[in-house]
Amino acid sequence: MSKKKTDKKQHKTAPEIEKKAEETVGTDVKVEVEDKKEPTLEEKLENLEKDVAVWKDRYMRNMAEFENFRRRSQKEKSDWIKTATEGIVISLCDVMDNFERAWEQVEEDELEKPFIKGVKQIEQQLNSILSKEGVKKVDSKNQEFNPEYHEALAHIPSELEENIVAAVIQNGYTLNGKLIRPARVAVSNGAKPQPVENKKEKKK
Repeated sequence: MSKKKTDKKQHKTAPEIEKKAEETVGTDVKVEVEDKKEPTLEEKLENLEKDVAVWKDRYMRNMAEFENFRRRSQKEKSDWIKTATEGIVISLCDVMDNFERAWEQVEEDELEKPFIKGVKQIEQQLNSILSKEGVKKVDSKNQEFNPEYHEALAHIPSELEENIVAAVIQNGYTLNGKLIRPARVAVSNGAKPQPVENKKEKKK
């Protein structure tokens, strides 16, 4: 009796298991079909907009990198030209200093001679060229000592107050506002110079 009931139960259970299996398989197939569903026009448009945003971002980044490279190249070229110009200008400044030293040796009554006038015009022409290129002499005499523009070679007694430039040993120059050579100067120490005794009077 019990055996028949068990067999009957087993016969009833098998179809149910098969039905459940079919339902499960059907669900999986349905999911797969839904996954392969064609995207709508709105979804395609949204995807295209995303792609456009990505490529636009890449384009902007590349343009920014190129612009930075162009500016960097221009700056390096400009710095190279400035460095080369500084060397030439410093050499010409030495020539200007020699002109000044030469004028110190010329007597006043000789300044009207044709040869001296010609040399003076050459100096003025050279000075004009340097001025157009942005070269300017550092104003030092009787000015307060400034370590940014002056190089003190000595401290000397002077009628001037302490820390005032009493003498210029070598002129300083700037190029477009940038110091290319400091002025070498002697600075007053604030002590009054002692009067020089006349040796002849001392012998008497």
